[in-house]
Amino acid sequence: MARRAEPEILPEADRIEGQPHPREVFELVGHHEALARAARAIRGGRPPQAWLIAGPSGIGKATLAYRIARYLLRYGATAEGPEDLSLAANDPVSQQVGAGAHPGLLILRRAVNERTGKLMNVLSVEEVRKLSSFFGMTSGAGGWRVAIIDTADDMNDAAANALLKTLEEPPSRAMILVLSHNPGRLVSTIRSRCQRLNLRPLSDSEMEEALEQKLPQLDDAERASLARLSGGSIGNALVLAEGEGVALAREADRLIENAGHPDVPALLALGDKLGRMTDGLETFGTFLANTLSERIRSKGAVGVTGLDRWIEASEKVRSKFARSSALYLDPRQTVVSAALALGDAKRHGAL
Repeated sequence: MARRAEPEILPEADRIEGQPHPREVFELVGHHEALARAARAIRGGRPPQAWLIAGPSGIGKATLAYRIARYLLRYGATAEGPEDLSLAANDPVSQQVGAGAHPGLLILRRAVNERTGKLMNVLSVEEVRKLSSFFGMTSGAGGWRVAIIDTADDMNDAAANALLKTLEEPPSRAMILVLSHNPGRLVSTIRSRCQRLNLRPLSDSEMEEALEQKLPQLDDAERASLARLSGGSIGNALVLAEGEGVALAREADRLIENAGHPDVPALLALGDKLGRMTDGLETFGTFLANTLSERIRSKGAVGVTGLDRWIEASEKVRSKFARSSALYLDPRQTVVSAALALGDAKRHGAL
């Protein structure tokens, strides 16, 4: 008898090597306020047509989205299920969602390029247009349909317009969960048609507790270092723990500290190094942007004013690295350009 072929495992932008995918995760670390707000709306029978789940990358947005989706697909907008929206791993709905086979759940994300086998750089309009046919289908058991957009930051203009059209004509007994690392960059009409769930960086204690479970092979000092460098993001900490992640995070710190006096040869060498690494430029850009955001938040929390230049520089950095990754631009030029943007901000005050 011929041997059955193993199913092809397609690349997923939000999967961290060696860790379960968010659809397979049932414990939500932190984010008690956001979860409680979602639970009140759903179990009270009045959930919004769409939630914009916002927060830094790797912080738990997808984990929360799948938790909400599983509950709705199992219980609908009722109070029949647990107050924390949890669902057992062995529940049939959980098993279908984990296998990517639940007919009431649609996941929209960057598609795989059939020619290269790699992820496309944008979430295309063709993908987002699937919402129309999906919500036009007859509801399955429980009567609810849920779509998760992971992430809206990846949409091009045409895709954003297609999403807006669906939000303007919301179907009944349906929910769209829009994930975004940078909600301020989404068009205002999309933001205005979604209720917001903001996820904040996790505390050091929450981080260390989570990392103790996920990275038991590390000692306490190593986990504490990862918690500090990751900006309160479990995803970032797990990436840091692999390969050269810690080194890249320290390079991001160094780039900010030396912004007033950039070492151009060192910056060029860093660019060369990033170019040789798989997703090196994108990973470094994420660490740099998150480090900037965390420093800006910390300064603002203690009453420091005059941070406008740094906020502007942070947005420029995010844009530069996103554009360079999408268009395969020279990593060296991107790193030097980011350093110049930070240098301009530092001339108006240290961060």
